[in-house]
Amino acid sequence: MKKLFLLCIILISTTSAFSQSFFDRLHFGLKAGANYSDFNNANFETEGLVGFHAGAIVAFDINKSFSIQEEFLFSTQGAKLKGALSNEKDLKLSYISVPIVLKYKTKFGLYIEAGPQFGILASENFKAITSDKFGEKIDAGVVGGIGYQLPNGLGIGARYYMGLTDVSKIKSTTINTDFQNNTAQVSLFYIF
Repeated sequence: MKKLFLLCIILISTTSAFSQSFFDRLHFGLKAGANYSDFNNANFETEGLVGFHAGAIVAFDINKSFSIQEEFLFSTQGAKLKGALSNEKDLKLSYISVPIVLKYKTKFGLYIEAGPQFGILASENFKAITSDKFGEKIDAGVVGGIGYQLPNGLGIGARYYMGLTDVSKIKSTTINTDFQNNTAQVSLFYIF
């Protein structure tokens, strides 16, 4: 009976220590900032479009230097169409974006990050020639960034997103519709 009691105490104390250690490494936060986006590989004239992003952060510290960070962001992207194609009309696409980055942080707060990003099209404001929707539902690519985080959790970062999937689902013989999103972001964030 004493052995069973001792085993239960050891099991409870190790479970408690594990859960405390796990939750000490888990962090949540908020993030918001500005986007500057354009299309890559388009054979028509475009100009960059200013937008924004905002959302939540979930981060897990692997050790003192490395962490995995997942974000859930509402992000506006797109481009300003120029020339004969559109009479300077904005093509705005709003996504629910989920970047998952591996982050390396130095002792003095500077960090670099990189990883994949997936997005789901939430809305679009462009009326294509046909009645079909213009944008593909899924947008995927890679992100890389740099920034600085204070010990209290407040930080600033810059990130570049390079899309790898096509933006448009419409196919045309006169223009190239196999173009991708490219977005530069500047953000303020706070991690608890």
